[in-house]
Amino acid sequence: MDARSTTLLVIGGGPGGYIAAERLGHAGKKVLLAEKEFVGGTCLNVGCIPTKSLLNSAKLYEHALHSAQYGVTAGDVTYDWAKVQSWKSEVVKTLVGGVTQMLKRLKVEIVPEFATLVAPGVVEIGGVRKTADHVIIATGSVPVMPPIPGAKDNPSIVDSTGLLSVPEVPKRLVVIGGGVIGIEFASLFAALGSEVTVVEMMPEILPFMDADLAKTARQSMPGITFRLKSRVEAIEGSTVSFTPEGGAQERVTGDLVLMAVGRRSLVDGWGAREAGLEIDRRGIVVDDRMRTNLPNVWAVGDATGRSLLAHAAYRMGEIAVANILDPEAHLHGEVMRWDTIPWAVYAMPESAGVGLTEAEANRRGLDVATVTVPLVLSGRFVAENGLSKAGAVKLIAEKGTGIVKGIHMLGTYAPETIWGAAAVLESEFTVSDLRQIVFPHPTVSEGIREAVWAIRV
Repeated sequence: MDARSTTLLVIGGGPGGYIAAERLGHAGKKVLLAEKEFVGGTCLNVGCIPTKSLLNSAKLYEHALHSAQYGVTAGDVTYDWAKVQSWKSEVVKTLVGGVTQMLKRLKVEIVPEFATLVAPGVVEIGGVRKTADHVIIATGSVPVMPPIPGAKDNPSIVDSTGLLSVPEVPKRLVVIGGGVIGIEFASLFAALGSEVTVVEMMPEILPFMDADLAKTARQSMPGITFRLKSRVEAIEGSTVSFTPEGGAQERVTGDLVLMAVGRRSLVDGWGAREAGLEIDRRGIVVDDRMRTNLPNVWAVGDATGRSLLAHAAYRMGEIAVANILDPEAHLHGEVMRWDTIPWAVYAMPESAGVGLTEAEANRRGLDVATVTVPLVLSGRFVAENGLSKAGAVKLIAEKGTGIVKGIHMLGTYAPETIWGAAAVLESEFTVSDLRQIVFPHPTVSEGIREAVWAIRV
């Protein structure tokens, strides 16, 4: 492949980057993908996939411990952390290999080098300048390390990447941050027997989640101690000093401390500012077609800071490609609709949602009706989880029009169900429309049907 005749050049091989390269390859375009570390990015290698692999093992362990209520008695239930880690590695290796082979089949040239944006259409890779008709930026994000006294160069502090590969399960784990990363790891290690404490500055965990369901989720994690409205003041070794709102400073000690206060867009070190890209507090500024301020330079995924979710990056990559291939694609709906991106948390219990929370709807001045129904109304949920497991569906709809504005779920299978709720919001279904949908029985998705018939708009 003549690099100087490259039609499209992608910087970054994470979800947004590799899906863009894949879609362009399907369209028969010449594509060069520059990825200096690993194809699949953070999500596939040290994020979503390895975390879910470890969580699956923890869930199997927990299910075995409590299987007697379902008439199944297990013997001496134990786990082998080395084998758990081996399974995680096998899953990652298999999936990375699959993505790599797919790109190669589509004749995407993968260059394992650092790339620098020089100017629109000009990228330097491994000291060699290459030109392209279009450049797609997909540089991703990195963990945030706040300037807490005692945090820098502290061997007792790990980020999510480090915690994925610890040689043994810590007896005590302190988690700073109650977002997705913090809660999933807290849930994982609590299930495996760790004494876990989560220190969170906000009034509730999972701040993007509907407040009612977030509270229920927290109360359904009895193996975890939560210290909310607490500001971390300093870290000495593995001891975290924090001050609760209106209280005196307290301390908690762990064998390890997980710093999980979020991630930030990677916009430095690869020429973004020097090339003239517009950058705000979130990341690279893009419009709803994923265009930057520079001609024929596009940005997708975490680099934009708009939504730090792998599936959001997939869609951003697809939208960028659609608009590259057809400048009129936006007229056919190929634009990013930020309010209909679903989210999912794979803790115990699982949760997922899409659209506005009740609080966000109120902030926007919308007059909405809400209803929350328990998942004990779902036959499958009860049959497989019993009567004590947390589970609920909350529906938010606009009064008068009946247009569904948000669907939020707590409980087993919520992440597998929420795509249907996303389709409802994408299509701007009303409550009346949704009442005409036939839900298969028995399924957990029927919780949505129960909510639709219970709401009054």
